[in-house]
Order: sequence, then C-alpha cells, then structure tokens
Amino acid sequence: MAIDQEKIVAAVSQISLSNDEGLSTTFGILVQQLPTDFWNTFVWKLINNATDDSIETIEKSIIKATQEQAYVTGYHLIVSKEWNEIVAPMIERHPEDVIRGAFAILTAWGWGKLEIIELEPFTKLVVRATDYYESEMAKLGQVKRPCAYTLCGLCAAFMDLAYPRTHYPEALGTYQCQQTKGIEVGDTYGEFIITKADV
Repeated sequence: MAIDQEKIVAAVSQISLSNDEGLSTTFGILVQQLPTDFWNTFVWKLINNATDDSIETIEKSIIKATQEQAYVTGYHLIVSKEWNEIVAPMIERHPEDVIRGAFAILTAWGWGKLEIIELEPFTKLVVRATDYYESEMAKLGQVKRPCAYTLCGLCAAFMDLAYPRTHYPEALGTYQCQQTKGIEVGDTYGEFIITKADV
C-alpha cells in the first residue's frame, strides 16, 4: 500500500493547527477548534430529548449538515499545499489512495483512529473507528443507538469526492453512510458502511 498512515500522522502532527485566536488555515481551510464536549453535549441532549417519531429526521439532518461541510472541507484539503507536500507523493492509485490519505489526516487531527476495512470503487466503503471522540457521548448518560454522526457525514463526503456521479460541487450526496456499530453503545469499535444513495 502506497499510503503510509503513520508517516502522514507524524508529519501533520508537526503542523500548528491554530493561532492565538484558536483558528487554523492549514490545508486551505479556515476552522475553529472547539472542545469535543461541546459537540457531544449538544448532540446528546438533542437526541435524548427527541420523540420516537422525530429521532430519524434529526439524525439525518445532522449527518446531512456534516456531510455538506465535510465535502467542501475535503475538497480544499486535497488541493492544498500541505496535501501536495505530505500526501500527494505517496499516491499511486487514484482515487483509492486519496481516500486513504484523507483518513490518515483525520486520524492525525484527532477525529479517531480510522481504518479502511473494505473499499470497492464506486460501490462501497467500510471504515472501522476506535478512539473517536463521539464515542465518549456515553459518558454523558445512556445512549440508545450509535450516534457518531460527524464520522457518518465525513465518510460519505469522502466517497462523494472520490467517486462522484458528476462534477464538484454537484456530487454532494452521491453516497450515504450507515453506522452499524458504536463504542458509545458498548461495541468494541465503530463501524461505518458507505454505499450509493438513492438520488
């Protein structure tokens, strides 16, 4: 495999990700770092106060918003100066190595330890995650169902970028993600299965 995740994580870890105002312009994007507890508490309260007939709509809305944000961010990531310096020299198979490189950067950024288990071009992606911050939602109280919505949106967005049905930015929503396992509900890892959406 051409992509060396450990090497990417080590290189990205040397880059300062925020200035004095807590903002980062690394990898061609402007982001603000917030405590993970902020997001986890927001989502936990939202889903635990939802009615049975509204929970799926709420989940889909959060995932859709995250997928849209990750799609734009992911595009700027893979055309950035830092990407061209760190990841691009390792790419042998396009776009499969691009996806692997993007997940290596997410791992370096602390989204979780992410591993691609299965990748069928244009068809399916299976990602296994450990130590992802949304898994800590269970510390806030009972979690009835897997709820790593950020990772769901990110995984689907990366497939949107890698195997689009049309050109950027119209390819958003080509893929969808279903979380089938979650540490937050007692599993040993999170599992995310990405397939084509009915569009």
